[in-house]
Formats: sequence, C-alpha cells, structure tokens
Amino acid sequence: MSGLALKFVAVYTLFCPRLYSAQHPGRSLSCLSMCECWVSPVETDGIGPRGRKPKETMPRKSVLFSSILRPSCSGQGQPSMGERGGGASGSRDLIFQDGCLISGSLEALIEHLVPTVDYYPDKTYIFTFLLSSRVFTPPHDLLARVGQICLEQRQQLEARSEKAELKSFSAKIVQLLKQWTEAFPYDFQDEKAMAELKAITYRLTQCEEENGTVKKAITQMMQSLLLSLAARSQLQELREKLRSPAVDKGPVLKAKPPATQKDILGMCCDPLVLAQQLTHIELERVSSIHPEDLMQIISHVDSRDNHRCRGDLTKTYSLEAYDNWFNCLSMLVATEVCRVVKKKHRTRMLEFFIDVARECFNIGNFNSMMAIISGMNLSPVARLKKTWSKVKTAKFDVLEHHMDPSSNFCNYRTALQGATQRSQMANSNREKIVIPVFNLFVKDIYFLHKIHTNHLPNGHINFKKFWEISRLIHEFMTWTQVECPFEKDKKIQSYLLTAPIYSEEALFIASFESEGPENHMEKDSWKTLR
Repeated sequence: MSGLALKFVAVYTLFCPRLYSAQHPGRSLSCLSMCECWVSPVETDGIGPRGRKPKETMPRKSVLFSSILRPSCSGQGQPSMGERGGGASGSRDLIFQDGCLISGSLEALIEHLVPTVDYYPDKTYIFTFLLSSRVFTPPHDLLARVGQICLEQRQQLEARSEKAELKSFSAKIVQLLKQWTEAFPYDFQDEKAMAELKAITYRLTQCEEENGTVKKAITQMMQSLLLSLAARSQLQELREKLRSPAVDKGPVLKAKPPATQKDILGMCCDPLVLAQQLTHIELERVSSIHPEDLMQIISHVDSRDNHRCRGDLTKTYSLEAYDNWFNCLSMLVATEVCRVVKKKHRTRMLEFFIDVARECFNIGNFNSMMAIISGMNLSPVARLKKTWSKVKTAKFDVLEHHMDPSSNFCNYRTALQGATQRSQMANSNREKIVIPVFNLFVKDIYFLHKIHTNHLPNGHINFKKFWEISRLIHEFMTWTQVECPFEKDKKIQSYLLTAPIYSEEALFIASFESEGPENHMEKDSWKTLR
C-alpha cells in the first residue's frame, strides 16, 4: 500500500467478473488503485455464484464499491451550533444558513473555535473543525494561532482589570484544550504541538489566584494526555513488531494440508458462536481506528493546500490492518470450502458459512458478513456447480439480496439504517452493535470529498462538506466504542486469526481437484497450474 492510496477492487469485479473483463481486457484485478475503481462508477445487479464463469485471477484486496453515494440513501442531517459572540472581526467571514455554519475563511473558523467571556463553541463544531482543519493546516500551527488569539483576549481583559471575566475566560480555554486532548490526543505526539500546548497552559497559570482551580484542571488534563500518549506509543511499537502479514493470518499454503488437520467445523460447529467470535475480532480491530486516521482518506495534498497531513504509512496502519482482516477472512472461507475432499462435506461447509453470515447480519456485524459472502463468491468456490447444486441456497439468496450492489447498495444501507436505529434505542450492548462494511464506509467519505470542493469560489472553506464528513466519522466512532457483550473463546479466535490459508493457485488447484475443469478456459488454467 502506498501512503493512504488504499488499493481495493471494485465490487462489480466480485459479482460480475465478466463485465469487468470486457471493460478492462488483460488487466489484473489486484493492480487496480482506489481512484481507478472510482473513475467510472458502474451499477450492477446482484449475481449469485451458481452457474457463473470463474475469473482467471482473484482479487487480493477487499472490495471497494464503485457507485456514487446517492442522497436518497445517505441522509443529509447537519449538526447545529451556536453563533460566536463578542463581535470578533472574523465573524463577518462566516456564512450561516438556517442557523448552521456552511462556510468561512480559515481565520474566521479558527476565531470561531476560541471561546470568549460570553461565548463557548458548540461541541459538534469543536469536533468537526479540529477534525477537518488538518486538511488545511497542521495541528501545531492551529494550536499556535489559538494560543495567539487567547493571549490577545487575555491582555484585553487584564488591561480592564476584569478579574472575574479573566477567570471565566481561562476556565473556558482549559475546557477547549481538554476537549482537544481527549478527542485527538495523537495530535500532541508532535513535539511542536506539545510545546504550543505547554506555552498556552503556562500563560493561563501566570495570574492564577490562590485557589489554583485552573492550574488543577490543567494538571489533570496533562496527566490524562500523557497516559493516552504512552498507551498509544506502546501500541504503535507493538504494531511495528507485528507488521509481518504472517501475524495477521497464518501461513499461506501452496498445497493441501494433511487430512487430519482440523477445519473450522472441528473448532466450532455453532454458527451463532462463530459469528459472535468474529464480532469480537471486528470490535477489537476497529477500536484501534481513530477519527484522524479516517481523515487520511482525504488528507492528500490538495491543489489549494501546500502541506501534507499525517500521510505516512505508520499512521495508516490501523486502516491497513482492518482492511487486511477483511481479505484474510474472505480467503479463509474459500480455503475452508476448497480444502474439503468430499462433496457432501463441502456442501455442509458452505451451508455452515451461510448460517454464520446470517448470524452476523442479525448481530449487526455487516463487515464479517460481507467478507464471508465475498469468500464464497471467489471463483474457485463459485465454480463448484455440483457442490452448489446440493446447497439449500434460499438463505444465501437473502444475504445476496441485502448485499445487492444495485442502486448504490440501497438494500444494505436500509439494513444499516435499521441497525443504527436499534443501536440508538438500545438498552444493552448486544443491541448497540453496528459494524458497517468498512470499504463502503471509506468509499462514502472519499466520494463526499471528491464531489464537493474544499473551497468555494469566494475562497471560503466549504464547511458544509466537512459537517457531513464529520457526521459520518462521529457516527462510526460511536459504533467502535461498544463493548462486545459475548464471551470470548480464545481457541476459536486463535484459529480464525492464525489458521493457514491457501494461495490463489492452491485454491484453484483444490477446486479443480474437487470438480474437474468444464470448458476450454478452465482446462487451460488447470494445465498451467499443473
């Protein structure tokens, strides 16, 4: 993966490989970049695996969906916020519509972030601006400007000898910094940002009265920040040690393992239990993704911007790891099916994974469900017509209906909306679980970025765009904070995370050994593989 240019394969290559082959003759699916997948959006009808011609190559990356986000399925609600008081000079550069801030100059937006004696910014504005500002200016520069505005206001209050107002203002600044350090502690791993933070807090404590309220709040804030940074530093060091793909998944096999080796049914024969363990893994992995990580999707150098925002590989590891998990699960499903020698047992394996996917859907774990469906739609599995003919496919057809890519996956989005509403009204963690198809979520953010400009013709920042991106990210982060209510089974999870998977060639060989080639293309492939 190069920087944040996450490479995926468009969804219609999974469901309609023949369509892709006709449009891109000779192209390898695994070499498509994210942007290439999005240049020519294609809507396709959902196609089941039975009776479908296999692909010559299989996707090595998870699917990223190519149809454009449609308003009918996306929702358009905007967070509300209060207007800044105090008659700041920059307030004339802010444009409101129906009480909602929709655009402004960068300087005016920064001023709108900073409290005054009689004004404190809305919580949603603080989160949205701190999240989106990194597209235009690095956090340490933003913090320096915030510190400068604070100093100017403080000097004005000191000149008027307004002690009560000065105390109130200092408390509000500490509150803003506390929200910043809690929402985006990673910003302060940068030495420049930490230096600016210390400079601001030092100035705030200079005229502190004897009770030391502000100083106490600052001390608590700094302690919490340092603990967060230490925890993240340890996690980052651990990630660096575990960057080998073999840690995320067991060894890649080029031949069938011994028949005595356990398969997934030997570890767990209850679809609900396996779905619960998959949900455990999903929530553990997704919890390592932070809001600023998701902004990497749109943080490339813009034609109007002159800096790069935290776009190095080490800081996109959580996104890469979560994407790799999807790919590994898909390949594991295909491996478990293709490695089975007897048709009767293969049929049972397929029906088992269909039941697991259905349980994932019921839980709200859409990402695992999509990975399982993707694994069963890979060519080595899809071409097993004799096996599929024995499978009771009614439940699988329902699952494919939910994941039908037509109308921009509107069926899936309807199901996701239902799970979201259930989560909002939930009384238990079990009902709060919502794990969206991550690559669809990434696509939604990316397309919001691509179809709306960062700047308007008058030079203002298009803040309406960033409200919507922030809303998506905030909702996603709410889902990641749910504690998994299911009992953890270490043996099952260990198998899911470390079981050997077949290489692409081994999958095709196993598939052809189970059911021989039926046409000239398959016979040529089989001859080459042998």
